[in-house]
Amino acid sequence: MDELNFRVGYGYDVHRFAKGRRLVLGGVEIPYGEGLEGHSDADVLLHAICDALLGAAGFEDIGHQFPNTDARYKDISSLLLLEKVHSLLSEKGWKAVNVDCMVLLEEPKIYKHIPEMKKNISRVLKCENISIKATTSEGLGFIGNREGCSANAVVLIHK
Repeated sequence: MDELNFRVGYGYDVHRFAKGRRLVLGGVEIPYGEGLEGHSDADVLLHAICDALLGAAGFEDIGHQFPNTDARYKDISSLLLLEKVHSLLSEKGWKAVNVDCMVLLEEPKIYKHIPEMKKNISRVLKCENISIKATTSEGLGFIGNREGCSANAVVLIHK
């Protein structure tokens, strides 16, 4: 079978809230009393997008590309990780066509930060079709208990 010119990828990430950390989503620092715990800046949104892109193009996941045992990635901006993922895809001739995301967190409300998040992602991926939505879990589970934040991403890439 000939190689497909379009592929779809799915990504998911989750991190718990932690005191003394910055809250970064989509490359935007959001004022809040806690941030997300992780080796990098713990940007769940960008991590989900990275995994979706990597999966669509047939690469190993974000943990294999940027292991949390590697000091080079300690506290790194996930925008830099997204740039590296974009480069990997570009080297193989892949380009993002569409990115659709959902961020799940009870608080803070992030709606006013979404345009800047979209701008950051669009700039790195050189793709205008970026959708970011946010929702709560209606007080249910670890998200509803304000213990953490998760994100899902679906991407379409083209060669």
